[in-house]
Amino acid sequence: MNTTNDTIPACHAGVDEAGRGPLAGPVVTAAVIPGQQLDLNGIRDSKKLTEKRRNEWFTRILEQAAAHCIVVVSPAEIDEMNILQATLDGMRRAVEGLNITPELVLVDGNKAPKIELPVQTVVGGDDIHAAISAASVLAKVTRDRLMVALDGEYPQYGFAKHKGYPTPQHLKALREHGATPHHRQSFGPVKQLPLI
Repeated sequence: MNTTNDTIPACHAGVDEAGRGPLAGPVVTAAVIPGQQLDLNGIRDSKKLTEKRRNEWFTRILEQAAAHCIVVVSPAEIDEMNILQATLDGMRRAVEGLNITPELVLVDGNKAPKIELPVQTVVGGDDIHAAISAASVLAKVTRDRLMVALDGEYPQYGFAKHKGYPTPQHLKALREHGATPHHRQSFGPVKQLPLI
């Protein structure tokens, strides 16, 4: 359940990511400043919402939030930096991409991006602070849609179903077909495979 905290300033941003664990596709980060117009009552961590509800929230956040920014960090960037640094860099870029400067940045997890603003990390924040939940929705819906589009290019991998996570179906497809340019070459199950 989302809670309000009197110490959180009105102009605050929530930051979250989607896609740290998959073997393929980008990691997507998002930052959201809810503002006064966006009513986030009832929003939750995106993983706890149905796809229909996520899509409804996605549209509402884009239309009504005071500010938002979504950053897509490519598999090549992930391979170059490592997944943690790529995620933190994406979070930094998302905050810096906001057209309003927040007084406080609330980040899901226990690691903070390097930004010149007050930052508070919140473990499980995507189910505690509504602004982080909103960022979670933007990141997940964006990433899921990118993986569905990728499925159209590479239907043999089943990206629309597993979104790039290491499911038995995905691992079997990797063994049979090799890795695509959208796979993360630095991740264990992909490292030894030929590129298609």
